Amino acid sequence: MAETRVKPHKESVVAERFGVFAECLLTGVWIAVASLGVVTYPAAFAAGARHLRRRTAHEAGGVWEFVADFRSALRGGWAVGAVGWVAVALGRVDVQAVRAGLPGGPLVTAVGLFALLGLAVAGLRAAAVWTPESRWRSLLADAGRRTVLDPAGSFLLVGGAVLTCCSALLIAPLAAPVLGAVAAAAVAVEERYRRR
Repeated sequence: MAETRVKPHKESVVAERFGVFAECLLTGVWIAVASLGVVTYPAAFAAGARHLRRRTAHEAGGVWEFVADFRSALRGGWAVGAVGWVAVALGRVDVQAVRAGLPGGPLVTAVGLFALLGLAVAGLRAAAVWTPESRWRSLLADAGRRTVLDPAGSFLLVGGAVLTCCSALLIAPLAAPVLGAVAAAAVAVEERYRRR
């Protein structure tokens, strides 16, 4: 009987894909730790996305490059994080006002939550393309346009964020590693948009 042999090339492709998956999970832990500063989450996602872009481009990089990118992204990223929390607080006030009996409440709530989702997606898209030379204001403006012009990619990011929340609710220890998968999804969505 002839032996069936697995081609080495296929093994390396499988090993590479598992390596990228493992790197996503590790990056998620790094993002979670870097986000402990409450307003540091945009810089953490930007550093994580840049790390994953390096990994998929077969460039060297590890935790120290992540830390350097995080510090660089933090220069303007902390303000973006603060604005994000203000937007969340405004969304909460909106929901409370509607519950108090504001006329047209369901419509106002839907518009507010939709806008909050759009801001979150734009933030993820901006973080996915961040480089040390980038300015957050221009990144967010461009990401806002891409969020509207690429609804399929934006929907994929919303799905990734929902999956992350569900994972955190069901199995709390998965919340940190899955953040890397969200960063990887943002990088993939941006790469897909760029190639189109």
